Amino acid sequence: MKKPVLLFLLLLLPFILLAQSGNIQGVVTDENGLYLPGANAIIPSLSKGSITNFDGKFTIVDVPQGTYSIKVSYLGYADLSQEVTIVAHQTVSIRLSVEQKSVELEGVEVSAYGLSGQSKALNTQKTNLNITNVVSTDQIGKFPDANIGDAVKRIPGITMQMDQGEARNVIVRGLSPQLNSVTLNGSRIPSAEGDNRNVQMDLIPADMIQSIEVSKAVTPDMDADALGGSVNLITRTSPQGFRLSATLGSGINFITDKPILNGSVLLGDRSKNDKFGWMISVSGNDNDFGSDNVEAEWTDEFEYNTGIEDGDGEPILEEVDVDPYVNVYEQREYLVQRIRRSFSANLDYKFDANNTVFLKTMYNWRDDRENRFRLEHEILDAEDIEESDFIITDGVPTRFPVEVKRQSKGGIDSGRNKNRRLEDQRMQNYSLGGNHLWGSLKVDWMTSFAKASEERLNERYAEFESEYSINNDVLNSRYPRYSVVNTADAALENFEYSEITEENQYTEEEDLNVFVNFEIPSDIFSQGEGSLKFGARGRFKSKLRDNNFYEFDLEDDFPTLATVPVKDYSDPNYLAGSQYQIGSFASEAWLGALDLNIADGELVVDEFAPSNFNVNEDVFAGYVMLNQKLSEKFSVLVGVRLENTKLESKGNRVIYIEEDEDAGIDEAVLVEEVIGENSYTNVLPGVHLKYDVSTNTILRFAWTNTLARPNYQDLIPRAEVINEDKELVLGNADLNPTTSMNFDLMAEHYFESVGLISGGLFYKNIDEFIYTFIYEAPDDNLGAGTEGYDVFQPLNGDSATIFGMEFAFQRQLDFLPGFARNFSLYLNYTYLSSSADGIRNEDGDERSDLDLPNTAPNMFNGSLGYADKKFSARLSANFSDSYIDEIGGNDFEDRYYDTQMFLDFNTTFQINKNLSVYADLNNITNQPLRYFQGVKERTQQIEFYGQRFSLGLKYDLFKK
Repeated sequence: MKKPVLLFLLLLLPFILLAQSGNIQGVVTDENGLYLPGANAIIPSLSKGSITNFDGKFTIVDVPQGTYSIKVSYLGYADLSQEVTIVAHQTVSIRLSVEQKSVELEGVEVSAYGLSGQSKALNTQKTNLNITNVVSTDQIGKFPDANIGDAVKRIPGITMQMDQGEARNVIVRGLSPQLNSVTLNGSRIPSAEGDNRNVQMDLIPADMIQSIEVSKAVTPDMDADALGGSVNLITRTSPQGFRLSATLGSGINFITDKPILNGSVLLGDRSKNDKFGWMISVSGNDNDFGSDNVEAEWTDEFEYNTGIEDGDGEPILEEVDVDPYVNVYEQREYLVQRIRRSFSANLDYKFDANNTVFLKTMYNWRDDRENRFRLEHEILDAEDIEESDFIITDGVPTRFPVEVKRQSKGGIDSGRNKNRRLEDQRMQNYSLGGNHLWGSLKVDWMTSFAKASEERLNERYAEFESEYSINNDVLNSRYPRYSVVNTADAALENFEYSEITEENQYTEEEDLNVFVNFEIPSDIFSQGEGSLKFGARGRFKSKLRDNNFYEFDLEDDFPTLATVPVKDYSDPNYLAGSQYQIGSFASEAWLGALDLNIADGELVVDEFAPSNFNVNEDVFAGYVMLNQKLSEKFSVLVGVRLENTKLESKGNRVIYIEEDEDAGIDEAVLVEEVIGENSYTNVLPGVHLKYDVSTNTILRFAWTNTLARPNYQDLIPRAEVINEDKELVLGNADLNPTTSMNFDLMAEHYFESVGLISGGLFYKNIDEFIYTFIYEAPDDNLGAGTEGYDVFQPLNGDSATIFGMEFAFQRQLDFLPGFARNFSLYLNYTYLSSSADGIRNEDGDERSDLDLPNTAPNMFNGSLGYADKKFSARLSANFSDSYIDEIGGNDFEDRYYDTQMFLDFNTTFQINKNLSVYADLNNITNQPLRYFQGVKERTQQIEFYGQRFSLGLKYDLFKK
């Protein structure tokens, strides 16, 4: 071991012991002392330079002693030149401050208002070596986005899956959320989701993040598990001088007429000797809202009991040819209170010009309190339907008997739960790192600990059920609806006790990350600054889920719904339409006040045991990459990354023991622990080419290789039986990771007036993608009584391809006359085409002409903004086309995520230099979340959230 270490040090010695040369450590800020990322700092006489990082800092190494002029250029700002004297074997520290410039058009001086954030983002994007999109904190503030997910959806090629009206799961270039990487300051954010790797983007407030960087072509020094791309959230760092920022606002949710409260404070400073910097920030948001929901399942099968029995005494069923109709119909009313709290403290200490350490921390805590009232109808089994029980009109069943359930969901009566289901989600991250300069050798390192958890304690359900005949409304398949034939049948006393349950759920994921990077100067072709970079990373992840479930027999106490306190939740302004009147349910106060002692309940093992697991995943990675200029205009980055993954999992498989009186065997449910192991190594080369056609016009090309690891739960050889839904969920220990070879071509032109026009093509060749295979259990081999159940099991498909095009345009319209020059446009459009091979239907036959799930063919973002010295306003649109979300057993059962079109408006008025007032109006078009089954006309789910309005004050104070 000693010999390799000694050899390593000897190789680095020439870079540590410089000749007659020194180094420059600099920082670039604007006129307010705020850092400018992506600034180009160069010594023209030496053709040596560097690009500032997100903290506005740059390093130029191996500079011969002497006096030089260093030039800083930044899009939208005036160039700055400053002399610097280099002393041998020393590092000189400099600070450069640039100012925004006005552009002269046809003799008229045009000032750019409110474009500093756009300038930071575009400069970073322009100077990055790989293909990226960047959004700065100032740009985030221009859109009415409360959480970071809503801000990310403004980026080209990004689609967000919604939850309760907020953007939660990120889809990058059409690839599922679990196939993308979400990091905080370069370290993976753990997921609190129990069954996948998705990161809940709505957990993090937008005002806690300094900038968002989406890398669509990853470099070898980045984690490779980013099939679609990598979203890096960069937290705020300590300022150059005193900084105070505060926001206080309120508003209203029109769906509930309940208030919105939000506020944030940011405070930071740096010591007089410039060594110690600090910043703390606190954010809070209290949002009391809800949603109006209608759901349906469609079938094209119908059977009834002929009243005749076969030789075995079994009823003979008659099948009738019918057109598709709704056989399961639900109406839901959600009442939700979502409280976000976020805390961040970031510190850094500069020992000298060559050595700096930092600590970055963030703690996010979200409480989701929810009541849900569900009215569910499902057609009776064929054995229970007689010939006189139904009517078929023009091939569609329009009257038939159903089982009806009225279910109340809530929690205990406590100070935190408040009779609601409380979902406590937390995400915390603590990172300690350093940046060092040893001669011309740059070294940076970081170790981080992150944890995400979701806890749902004392989650209660009370359900009462009945049977009656309904009329199936077939007038508008986009708005399915059942209505009772005889109103008296729907009386509360006809709803009999079904069940009262209480469950507890806990999921946590912990990540420990350690990495170190080394970078040395390289100038193979004598064309200017280049570098050789190499490093190693270890990521050690553990994830567990620990749930339980109790059922209580209280039928004697509450025989019918009429014997409990009820509340009518009908709403004449129900957003799906006034025809949807949900009726009365057991009240949340009654449910919360029930004294449910688990000693009196029955532990229902098969309801939770298959979902519990414990997984450990270790990833060891190393890389080397060379960044080199081949000519004055042409540069190349080439490298390779090696990742080794080792995974160990423990889970449960439920075994049902059938009763056999002759053999003396009682009916039982056994739980068997199952253990799975998997390991694999991936070699992932990559090449990035960059050609500067001119100062502001760039061509880029990238060839990269990425991967996506299977969801933890999919790898466990488990079996989960969901008797209520007649479903069976299986694991698959033999799943392989999904890999992709990616090609990207991009052209960019940057306007001096701070703007961009860009266009590009990309192609992904994906191997062994994972999909859920659905088939019908042919017998009871998977469990007693499971014949005919729908079986869900993850499988590797063969291959898939994605081809796409991207276009973006943003600039101030400063070429227009008069006040019109204060308008600005922000536009981007993405087109996707995909295909997937190796997906099989329920009969085992391969399906053709099938898109890869989650690939929206068309995505568009647009905003029209106006800004002068005092006033600014912006109207923003976000569109994503419909796409296949879940592959069914056949094309009739495929589930699609429908088209979305969001329209938002926000405005700001600057009262003085430090104080402004803002107003936001979200979801102007009342865009619902909608799924459809097979074809667009068959609604499977439609959920409305209404509009949201907020108003507030913002205070900013800067001191250099």
